[in-house]
Amino acid sequence: MRKEWVIYEFDIYLDFWKCDRFDNLFFLHEFGNNLDYLHNLHMYYANAGFTLQFFQYLNLINHCFRVMMANKFNSADNRTRRSVSIFIVAGLCCFFYLLGAWQRSGFGKGDSIAVEMTKSGANCNILPNLNFETHHGGEAGIIDDFDSKVKTYKPCHPRYTDYTPCQDQARAMTFPRENMIYRERHCPPQKEKLRCLIPAPNGYVTPFPWPKSRDYVPYANAPYKSLTVEKAIQNWIQYEGNVFRFPGGGTQFPQGADKYIDQLASVIPIENGTVRTALDTGCGVASWGAYLWKRNVLAMSFAPRDSHEAQVQFALERGVPAVIGVLGTIKMPYPSRAFDMAHCSRCLIPWGANGGIYMKEVDRVLTPGGYWVLSGPPISWKTNFKAWQRPKAELQEEQRQIEETAKLLCWEKKSEKGEIAIWQKKTDTDSCRASQENSGATFCTSENPDDVWYKKMEQCITPFNNANRDESSSGNLKPFPERLYAVPPRISSGSVPGVSVESYLKDNREWRKHVSAYKNINKIIDSGRYRNIMDMNAGLGGFAAALHSPKFWVMNVVPTIAKTNSLGVIYERGLIGIYHDWCEAFSTYPRTYDLIHANGVFSLYKDKCDFEDILLEMDRILRPEGAVILRDEVDVLVNVKKMIGGMRWDFKLIDHEDGPLVPQKILVAVKQYWVGNSTSTH
Repeated sequence: MRKEWVIYEFDIYLDFWKCDRFDNLFFLHEFGNNLDYLHNLHMYYANAGFTLQFFQYLNLINHCFRVMMANKFNSADNRTRRSVSIFIVAGLCCFFYLLGAWQRSGFGKGDSIAVEMTKSGANCNILPNLNFETHHGGEAGIIDDFDSKVKTYKPCHPRYTDYTPCQDQARAMTFPRENMIYRERHCPPQKEKLRCLIPAPNGYVTPFPWPKSRDYVPYANAPYKSLTVEKAIQNWIQYEGNVFRFPGGGTQFPQGADKYIDQLASVIPIENGTVRTALDTGCGVASWGAYLWKRNVLAMSFAPRDSHEAQVQFALERGVPAVIGVLGTIKMPYPSRAFDMAHCSRCLIPWGANGGIYMKEVDRVLTPGGYWVLSGPPISWKTNFKAWQRPKAELQEEQRQIEETAKLLCWEKKSEKGEIAIWQKKTDTDSCRASQENSGATFCTSENPDDVWYKKMEQCITPFNNANRDESSSGNLKPFPERLYAVPPRISSGSVPGVSVESYLKDNREWRKHVSAYKNINKIIDSGRYRNIMDMNAGLGGFAAALHSPKFWVMNVVPTIAKTNSLGVIYERGLIGIYHDWCEAFSTYPRTYDLIHANGVFSLYKDKCDFEDILLEMDRILRPEGAVILRDEVDVLVNVKKMIGGMRWDFKLIDHEDGPLVPQKILVAVKQYWVGNSTSTH
């Protein structure tokens, strides 16, 4: 039983420090010796329904009695005094027993809050000082502890408004341009990390709710007009007054993403739930993913931070899942067999180069039975080489390389019409393996194809061997939304160490309960106020599954140091996510998430990196007036609370939904609204 918990539950003990009659050293000794006794006593009366104030009185009497007796053990009339003291204490216990019962009846004004919480089922929804609506102001914190010093974090200079630490432009230019190395993640060393709060730009406003946000983004939130000029004829983005408008066009679909997706749906079963997760490589402003949403397909989009300024930022402002990323020399941060469909629409990735290494990486993350879509060069080169202003022979060779690599990977070409070609990855692993061996293919020897964090791409094919034969292929996964709560194949086959079917089902039940408690705490979770949600330690995806709604999506992050590598399970449920190490910055722009959930993150990273770095990164990616839910051990949250006190967050630390005896607590917070170098909130 931790000291912080005892202080939280029995804060009456703090009064002993002010009492001159007791020796403090002896108090500490007694304090430690009585913890188990007090815990058992507390549990007994809690089960009887008595309130916290009664426990405090009872504990005070118990402790006073013990200290009094210890100080007087040498007295000659010790036995007489002991008898009298026992009589007095017994009388006081009876008195406070009746007092506790009276308070619980609802007539005790001094304990009205506890009574109300008891009546409400301990849902912890009494948060009068925390407002989740816009332009918040409130009293911070509920626990007083000995160290009242709070470090105040100052605003960063306005030039850091759109700072992306691991994709910083100035740092990127110091790395080689070969194979896009300079566009990969290059994080600052510890001594160069910012220790300040990233400001929002002047005029920043809350994004429009979905689906309006798909088509409109406030100009002040991402004030970059270059794409409106560069992509004017391609219908990407238009500037209209104080907003950007997104007509839904793209380089390969100037008539709109809907019509383009209709073409794909004539070959790919998009509408029946078979195709649920999609990967968009070189996504632009993510219109493809934006328009797939209404067809119940969830796309993970990525693009580099390059001359197309803020394309991923625009995607996230629109409410579309996206990260900053590039196909360079490092494996993509996704598990094997994750996506039902992968897509490239004139993404400028040299698919046939370097022995088809990028296609082999797509093959790693594509489910057996999944589809790969390529539109634009070199497809239909015979009729378009003049328009593309590229040599005919060069385009012909590029397509030949792509076709050869696709054949080696056992992809079957299903369609080529106009500038769109579609392949499907075969599910017959035996015939594929024999064909690949006859072609002299090299197979990857790594025992874990999901071990990808900062790992170099390899010139090899990821085998789909007998150990995972029965796992995630399109034929084994149930259609969405049924697969959200169906037992994922990786679990039913025993491929996830330490996770059984029973523990998976139990995890689902637990997260339904947790999310129900969250909705009692924050009444607007289901209102559409939050579109982009992040789970920093997603586990088996239970939080996202319990929260599932067409109003929002969840970026499920599986930390690279997590005990269980569960990201493949999350994708099999029809959800999306990414691997990440929270000692580093996330691959996104500032102010891109509306709600951040962190279950056990700080306990996980204790002694791994500074809590300060994690909290400042959370602040960077959280929108002004966005919300945070932290679930962790109370001693950890007490330390976190001290830092949050200087971060312009309003917060509350409250009990676990199962009651105050559970050492795990919940900290809920709202980031204050402020812009630029402002020193006060608005």
